[in-house]
Amino acid sequence: TPFQLYFNPDLIFRKFQIWRLITNFLFFGPLGFSFFFNMIFLYRYCRMLEEGSFRGRTADFVFMFLFGGFLMTLFGLFASLFFLGQAFTIMLVYVWSRRNPYIRMNFFGLLNFQAPFLPWVLMGFSLLLGNSIIIDLLGIAVGHIYYFLEDVFPNQPGGKKLLLTPSFLKMVFDTPEEDPNYNPLPEDHPEHQPREQDQNEQQHPQ
Repeated sequence: TPFQLYFNPDLIFRKFQIWRLITNFLFFGPLGFSFFFNMIFLYRYCRMLEEGSFRGRTADFVFMFLFGGFLMTLFGLFASLFFLGQAFTIMLVYVWSRRNPYIRMNFFGLLNFQAPFLPWVLMGFSLLLGNSIIIDLLGIAVGHIYYFLEDVFPNQPGGKKLLLTPSFLKMVFDTPEEDPNYNPLPEDHPEHQPREQDQNEQQHPQ
């Protein structure tokens, strides 16, 4: 039940129900319009980030998850929030929208706007559905912090990159770079052997 999943600092730190640090991000309410709405946006923008600005950078992508989840959890300690999955979705939408500022968006055929306005449109839509906008504001705030530290501050005069992906994440998720001086053995490329044999036969006919 949701009571086994929600964020509860007392149960986490006193009864060591550590799983609540993760499961509170995975619950989006009962089946309904809000549930499917969150699922669609989570899948769509997570995929576009992974295939776009994070292509070939899986470790950095995972680090963004961990960084955002950490900040949301800290905020949840003081704001009595129970489920943070929607905030996580809004964070992904915010980061994608700021990295694609010139894309034109259409919301249910009613509104036309630039991509950076999308998180705010979603917050207004959530308000119309009767949901609290605190979760949406949290997602926007965390997304902006990540975007500022990752994309804005390093490009400022005197700025530097503060969010450094730990090396163990790179070891786990990123494929190691090939050594340009490495010369593979012929048997490592069997697909080239017939062609080489044909060339040898042409150069040294019997």
